[in-house]
Amino acid sequence: MFLKTFRWSFAATALGLAAGVLYGGWTAFGVIAILTVLEISLSFDNAVVNAGILKKMSPFWQTIFLTVGVLIAVFGMRLVFPVLIVAITAKLNPYDAVHLALTDKDRYQQLVTDAHPAIAAFGGMFLLMIFLDFIFEDRDIKWLDWLERPLAKLGKVDMLSVCIALIVLLISAFTFATHAHQHGGTHVDKAQTVLTSGIAGLITYMVVGGLSGFFEDRLETDEEREQEEQEAAERTGRKRPPVVLAGQAAFFMFLYLEVLDASFSFDGVIGAFAITNDIVLMALGLGIGAMYVRSLTVYLVREGTLDDYVYLEHGAHYAIGALAVILMVTIQYQINEVITGLVGVVLIGSSFWSSVRRNRAIAAAEEEKATADSAKVS
Repeated sequence: MFLKTFRWSFAATALGLAAGVLYGGWTAFGVIAILTVLEISLSFDNAVVNAGILKKMSPFWQTIFLTVGVLIAVFGMRLVFPVLIVAITAKLNPYDAVHLALTDKDRYQQLVTDAHPAIAAFGGMFLLMIFLDFIFEDRDIKWLDWLERPLAKLGKVDMLSVCIALIVLLISAFTFATHAHQHGGTHVDKAQTVLTSGIAGLITYMVVGGLSGFFEDRLETDEEREQEEQEAAERTGRKRPPVVLAGQAAFFMFLYLEVLDASFSFDGVIGAFAITNDIVLMALGLGIGAMYVRSLTVYLVREGTLDDYVYLEHGAHYAIGALAVILMVTIQYQINEVITGLVGVVLIGSSFWSSVRRNRAIAAAEEEKATADSAKVS
C-alpha cells in the first residue's frame, strides 16, 4: 500500500533531482533536497487536515482533488506564484522575470536581493500570523504544556495575534531604518517598504483565512441540510440520487480544500526564498514536496495511521513560527541556508518522537489497567 500510494512521488523525486544535477550540479541537488524536506515538514498538518475532509467526499471528488488539485498546487502555487512574487517586487513583467531567471542569473539574483526586504516582510508576517493563531488557540492536546497552556489563556484576548504581529513589524522596520541611518541613510526608504509589505502579508493572511472560514461555514451548512434531506427521504421510503448527495457539499469541500492548500503552500513558497532565489530550483524542490504531501493525504485517507501522532501539527506550526522569525531577521542579517532548512526537520522530528512516546505510554497504561481488571475478576 505504501509503495503504491507514493509511487508517483518517488518518480517525481528521481526526475526532479536528476534535472537539478543537470541544471546546477550537486549543489543544486542539495538545495532541491532541502526544499523538498522543507515543503513536506511545513505541510504535515495540511495533509492531516486534508485527509480528514477528503475522506467525507465521494470517489469522484477525491479524484478531482488529487488530479486537478495537484495541477493547481504544483504548477500554480509552486511555479507560477514565485514568478509573480519576483515580478511584483522587482517591478518586472512575468516573462522578463522568467527570462532573467533562466538567462541572466546574476542580474536576477541582484533583483531578488534588492527585493528581499519586501519578500521577507511579506512572508514573515504571513507565517507569523499562522503561528500566532495556532499557539493562542486553546487545544485539548498540548505538546509543550508549560508554554501552550498560558498562551491559550492569553489567546482569549481579541485580536491579540494581530497586535503582536504589528508590533513585530514595527520593531523590524524601526530596527532596519535605524541600521540604515547609521550607514549614511542610503536605505532609509526600505523601512517604508518593510512596513508596506508586512501589512500586505497580514492582509493576505486575513483574506485567505476569511475565505477558508466562509467555505467551511458553507460546508457545515450544506452537510446539515444534506443530512436532514437524507433523513426525510428515508422516512418516506424514497432514495435521493447519489450525485446530489456527493455533489452539493463536496463542491464546497473542494473549494475549501483548495483555499486551505493554497494558504499552506504559500508559506512553503515564501520560506523557499530564505533558502534560494533560483526559481528553477524552487519549483523543482517545492513541486516534489507537494507531490509527497498529496501522497501522504491519500495514505492518511486509506490507512489513517498518522492521525495517532497528535503532536505533529504542533511541530509543524512551531517550524512555521521559527521560519517567520528567520525571515524577519534576514531583512538585516544573513542566515546560513542549512540552518533555515533544517530547523523545520528538527521540530517535526521532535514532535514525532514525542507522539511515539505518548502512544507507548498510553498503550502501557491500558495494558496495566487490563491486567489489573483481569486480576480482580480472577
